[in-house]
Amino acid sequence: MTMRKAFIAPTKYVQGEDELLNLGYFVKTFGKKALLIANQEDVNRVREKLEKTAETFGIEFIETNFHGEASRVEAKRLQELAKKEQCECVIGLGGGKAIDTSKVVAEGKNLIIVPTIVATDAPTSHSAVLYTEEGEFDDYAYFMQSPSVVLIDTTIIAQAPTRFLVSGMGDALSTYFEARATTRAYANVNAGLPCGAREGVCPPAKSTNTALALAKLCYETLLEDGLKAKEASDLNVVTPALENIIEANILLSGLGFESGGLAAVHAIHDGLTVLHEAHGATHGEKVAFSVICQLVLENAPTQELEEVLTFANSIGLPVCLEDLGVKHITDEQLTSVAEKACIPEESIHSMPFPIDVASVKSAIMVADAIGRKSKMA
Repeated sequence: MTMRKAFIAPTKYVQGEDELLNLGYFVKTFGKKALLIANQEDVNRVREKLEKTAETFGIEFIETNFHGEASRVEAKRLQELAKKEQCECVIGLGGGKAIDTSKVVAEGKNLIIVPTIVATDAPTSHSAVLYTEEGEFDDYAYFMQSPSVVLIDTTIIAQAPTRFLVSGMGDALSTYFEARATTRAYANVNAGLPCGAREGVCPPAKSTNTALALAKLCYETLLEDGLKAKEASDLNVVTPALENIIEANILLSGLGFESGGLAAVHAIHDGLTVLHEAHGATHGEKVAFSVICQLVLENAPTQELEEVLTFANSIGLPVCLEDLGVKHITDEQLTSVAEKACIPEESIHSMPFPIDVASVKSAIMVADAIGRKSKMA
């Protein structure tokens, strides 16, 4: 029997300075009206460019007063608004919640994603995370295809707080190590999951060589340009290094995680969400510490572990629990984290060896100790 492989990507990816001025061109390929899903604050930040591109290309943005939560109720309201206003495409502009909501509203068709921060690698993916109206996790949704266009204005990214860029590097740091583990385990990847795949409509798929190569390039780019990009972001300027890191955080990491696979890192991240003290840490910050946990779990070469620790410390990513706000952790809390990371549905089972709660607990404890020591070096 031949192995089924899958790779998924947006139809078009474009980034550059003042690229938002070209948004109208892409809207026009679908029609004249676009439903704009964004927080009011984000719209106000880019209002001048939106007005300019609308005028240049003769298109109209229908604003939505997006209330900030990626919920089924909000998505239904926005779908009805799009229908009423006869919008030909949907734009998700801003951070994760606006982007995820736009994916649900568009249902995989005529979708333009415009990130204003690069804190995660979600913009390129064909999946979304749904929350309840109260902001609690609800479900994952998968669509038939990735966004039609991912458009990134690097001038806007350079103006955003540097913490978002660094968090994005934390998320991107996991891409290669998880893709490598998934490949070694011949585990399934998200690229094989269209709408309804969870009910067994579509057979699972494995990673491609292409995805692993992109994941590796993601890691190499972080090591080469991460610190230089952080300095550029601190000064709110665009440099070649910042351009490279924006591409790594969004495109390389996005394609790498969806088509290369997730493994222990994101599962341990999910486990860490049970710690109340860690709620102030971003997704990427928790992922960065979880990378160290996976490397300990798989007994990665010392040189590789040291390379990751040196990089994380250089740009200010968390390397121990205290960096996430967790000053003390009880055995009971540690067990809860490990148990959540090990539930049957978690990506930790894509590791190339059997996993249990005890081994995950041990890996977190050792990663925490190694991380603390690395800060004193």
